[in-house]
Amino acid sequence: MNEAIRPARNVELGASTEEFQNLHEFIRKARANLNQNAWDYIVGAAETETTMLRNRMALDEIAFRPRVLRNVAKVDASVERFGRKLRLPVMLAPVGALEIFDPGAAASVARGAGRFGAAHMLSSVSEPGLEKVAEAAPDALRIFQLYVRGDDAFVEDCVSRSVANNYAAFCLTVDTAHYSRRERDIAKRYVRASRLRATGGDFQKGLEWRTVKLIKDKYKIPLIIKGIATAEDAAIALDHGVEWIYVSNHGGRQLDHGRGAMHVLPEIADAVKGRARIMVDGGFCRGSDVVKAIASGADIVGLGRMQCWALAAAGETGIHRMLELLEDEVVRTLGLLGATCFAEVNKSCLHPATATNMPSVFSAFPLLEIEPYRY
Repeated sequence: MNEAIRPARNVELGASTEEFQNLHEFIRKARANLNQNAWDYIVGAAETETTMLRNRMALDEIAFRPRVLRNVAKVDASVERFGRKLRLPVMLAPVGALEIFDPGAAASVARGAGRFGAAHMLSSVSEPGLEKVAEAAPDALRIFQLYVRGDDAFVEDCVSRSVANNYAAFCLTVDTAHYSRRERDIAKRYVRASRLRATGGDFQKGLEWRTVKLIKDKYKIPLIIKGIATAEDAAIALDHGVEWIYVSNHGGRQLDHGRGAMHVLPEIADAVKGRARIMVDGGFCRGSDVVKAIASGADIVGLGRMQCWALAAAGETGIHRMLELLEDEVVRTLGLLGATCFAEVNKSCLHPATATNMPSVFSAFPLLEIEPYRY
């Protein structure tokens, strides 16, 4: 087996069952395993980090409206997406530089997701790359995400390689025309190696809808547009035949003072009206978060930071165990809402509410005693 995709840790199922009983325990272990620079990469965001905080605030401002006296003895959290059955409507979202959290990097994530039965979206700026991740997790539901770093031929090559390696869909990220100011790094005068290696940024700055048309005209692989934040852009994507709209603000890591993802999602769902499917990420880390998103119109929920904490805590095994705990939370939430499956939840299950916690990157985990802003 190629050294770059060899499992870095014990990957026996159940190996981390006793160590991790709550999701916040992955964060505590990740903090112990990571240096300050890697830690800041996970917990940080752009400039004032307002968008990141609004992601959590938007989730915390939604309450549930449970129904009772329904038979919920059997709850099934599985769904069918991309012609495949998934145990959860969850995707491990594209994250660059996963190699700083675990030697197996994206290969470990893809294997863990595939072993559990969740989807994985590979970032084009994460090791070990498109072909090696496919080799490492051939049976997983894999999606490839691209930052455009070249001309039309570059884009076409990436799409063709995705098709050749049996990726279920191709994702074009469109909210990174300019790289944001990550002030945690700037304050330390720290420049990440991945930034030093990055080239071709002008191609991303010049990206236009014509590239979407190019892909749709030439390829049959389902196309996802990541970074949609308005009904207006969702409508244009629909006009181009895009199959999936990906609501995302990059976890608050791009445009500061943006809206929280869960504030944007209903607007997009109303604009799409079932003509495309919807992904969303941005602050999602608990089972209740997943249920809120699906009830609001999403079809798949992406996990970014939670993925990184699990990977940094225990590699591939951590990814699998994190998804097990998330599934337990989802099943309990569905059952307590009076639903036996995701098809039975919708906007009628939700109600506006006042958030009870000040938002932070850790506000979903009140038992966690870690200061996110301490250096």
